[in-house]
Amino acid sequence: MSNNDKTKFIEDNSNHITNIDRVLENIKSEIMTDIIHSDQIDAIIIMNKVALPLSLQMIEKYIKSTNYIEAEDIEVSCLP
Repeated sequence: MSNNDKTKFIEDNSNHITNIDRVLENIKSEIMTDIIHSDQIDAIIIMNKVALPLSLQMIEKYIKSTNYIEAEDIEVSCLP
């Protein structure tokens, strides 16, 4: 992810949090977005619980639908 794209994504993080939570609510997930922040390389989405595969797929689908991040730039989700 380029720094410019990451910056644009992070600047609009409250909108992304709302949209991700709405997507998760639609699939009746108990998971919610706590925060979106960035490190030197990536934008990182922190959730309130460990996400199940369906929730991760829906989050990935939402992120791919944004104009900020290319599909090939999305990395596999992982636990810390």
